[in-house]
Amino acid sequence: MNQTRRRPAFPLRKLGIAAIVIAVAAGGWYVWSKRGQSADGGYRTETVQRGDVRVAISSTGTLSAISTVTVGSQVSGQITDVMVDFNDTVKKGDILATIDASTYQAQIEQGAAQIASAQASLRQAQAGLRNAQLDYNRKADLGRQQLVSKSDVDLARASLEQAQAQVNSAQAQIRQQTASTQTTRVNLSRTVIRSPVDGVVLTRTIEPGQTVAASLSAPELFTIAEDLAKMKIELAVDESDIGQVKVGQVVSFSADAFPERQFKGVVDQVRLSATTSNNVVTYPVVVTVDNSDGTLLPGLTVNAEIEVSKRSDVLKLANAALRFKPAEGSPLAALQQSGPGQGPQAGGRGAAMSEDLRALAATLGLKPEQQAAFDAALEQMKQRQAERMAQAPAQGQGGNRMFGGGPPRMGGGQGGGDASMQAQMRARMRDRFNQQFAAFRDTLDDAQRAKWDGARDAQLNAKRVTIYKLVDGKPQIAMARLGASDGSSTEISGRDIAEGDLVIAGEQSATESK
Repeated sequence: MNQTRRRPAFPLRKLGIAAIVIAVAAGGWYVWSKRGQSADGGYRTETVQRGDVRVAISSTGTLSAISTVTVGSQVSGQITDVMVDFNDTVKKGDILATIDASTYQAQIEQGAAQIASAQASLRQAQAGLRNAQLDYNRKADLGRQQLVSKSDVDLARASLEQAQAQVNSAQAQIRQQTASTQTTRVNLSRTVIRSPVDGVVLTRTIEPGQTVAASLSAPELFTIAEDLAKMKIELAVDESDIGQVKVGQVVSFSADAFPERQFKGVVDQVRLSATTSNNVVTYPVVVTVDNSDGTLLPGLTVNAEIEVSKRSDVLKLANAALRFKPAEGSPLAALQQSGPGQGPQAGGRGAAMSEDLRALAATLGLKPEQQAAFDAALEQMKQRQAERMAQAPAQGQGGNRMFGGGPPRMGGGQGGGDASMQAQMRARMRDRFNQQFAAFRDTLDDAQRAKWDGARDAQLNAKRVTIYKLVDGKPQIAMARLGASDGSSTEISGRDIAEGDLVIAGEQSATESK
């Protein structure tokens, strides 16, 4: 009975081992097949996709009210009452605090007494003036009758003038005391501190009983945000990015206090006051923010992105494929050096520009005579390009000299010399281009000419790179014109570029191919 139960154990063990072997083999086949698919026959590839490319500049800043008013005191004294607290809403003219006014009230009473004394002195001087006037009149009449001496007349005239001066002095003293009293009245009114604007109290630095000393500078008592429904962010943008920032650009930002919300703003001002810190130059950029719901608070630190440009529904390619360069001795390197008809040296750059120019001409609404002038200029450009290619060295570098000029710098070296040479080459290209299309440009109207000039500059300044496509498992060279880049992918265009194309981003090493 025990033997009958033990007999099935051996075939079951064999079935388990067979299942394990089959599973290992299937897993190995799956890994091998996926590895071969990702390599695309020895190459790592990226796919040309259609989508949006958003270029943004990142920066940090602090939220604040657009207008913040610091309320101080112009007079000294002891605070008797504080009427508002933090976060209170105030209107223009509302009383914020009061200062002990007894000192200024006493000064006003003193000034009133001094004015009364000066007025009494004025009345006394006026009486003396009237007496001196009568005395002078009598002696003047007697002097004309030669009944008194001339010296008596002169003495009477001097007494009259002195009396008039005393009256003027008393009047001036009254005006002085009145002005002094008025100053004291103004200071008395300043003991009541009022809000200069409508807003919200952000800070309060005083308490009842505290003494305010305003002898040297006005002490800061309150800070009032004028309108928190509209706020601003001051961003510090690096000098390498500031040239792309323009007024009106959209800014999206987030705050740690609200991690699940995304806020929007608009660039309102690009200030010219640069700041240098640790050899890094930054420029302040002011962003206005709508805070009508009152969510955002002053002082919050935000992480912002300034949307420099956005390209919608365009062809884009991963930057890894654009940076790829074949290694020496690889089939791709041999393909690149294979000569005319096989790569970009066969006029890829010129052909690409020709196609772009034809597409531009199609948007200008050309008349028959304008179209004929364009075709003649384009044909002339192609002929000159073909002549230069025929005169180029055997390695085929002449195709890059579309409009003439010196030989190009290969390898993309860096430094001031390369930048200067590239600028010179672009200048020569622009001059040749203008010469070749001058007759055609003269046939355009103002609107057409403006559109043509803008597209011309875009064409001449456009950066074109060589990419390597896989078509039916075989590599082919194509020229791509680059557009906006978001750091991971770049907009591309070209007559040989289509959605779904496989572009080589790397070559599989010998160890990877095993």
